[in-house]
Amino acid sequence: MEALSGTLTVEQTRALAKPLMNSPEQLIAAARRGDQEAFRHIFERWARPVVSFVYDMVGDRALAEDLTQETFVRAYKYLDALRDESKFSTWLFSIAKNVAREHLRSAHSRSRKVDLDDEAVLELHDERPTPAVALLDKELNGVVRHALGALDEDKRLVFTLKIFQQRSYEEIAEITGFSVPKVKTDLHRARTEMRRRMSPYLGVKQ
Repeated sequence: MEALSGTLTVEQTRALAKPLMNSPEQLIAAARRGDQEAFRHIFERWARPVVSFVYDMVGDRALAEDLTQETFVRAYKYLDALRDESKFSTWLFSIAKNVAREHLRSAHSRSRKVDLDDEAVLELHDERPTPAVALLDKELNGVVRHALGALDEDKRLVFTLKIFQQRSYEEIAEITGFSVPKVKTDLHRARTEMRRRMSPYLGVKQ
């Protein structure tokens, strides 16, 4: 194999370094050293699930995006406080949970309700289905959002993390600070309440 000679260009150096930045742990370690590009990759990797999670908590897409920005600002600020880089996702969702809860408990958001006429709330996906399918999707998503918004905060948090984010009971317990038994109890009650609220629309007998 022919030996490398001369000095590597910036592009060559980046090309060689890129595979080393594939894992979350490596990105986080680099971000801790002040590598802003690494933190940009972290943002790109986790922004969408965080937005989705916060949206399910607050019921407003624009607000969810703002709160997601705040989540990442805090994550960057307190990155040195992260003890285990392999649990970054759980830690990040804990921050997002706190940010969302702070908003929900603020004076300006106590009376905030999910509005079934809000197009941003009713938007289910980016694809463009037929008008009939689009109307059905909007109606169903509106029912889901309305039922979700009617849950109390703890149940909505647990339901969102388990059903929409596919988190384990242990991860949910870490994110929320709840015990695993409480997580399971709240999830069962949330499922029961969601089923009850949605059954008239879905034609399901109780």
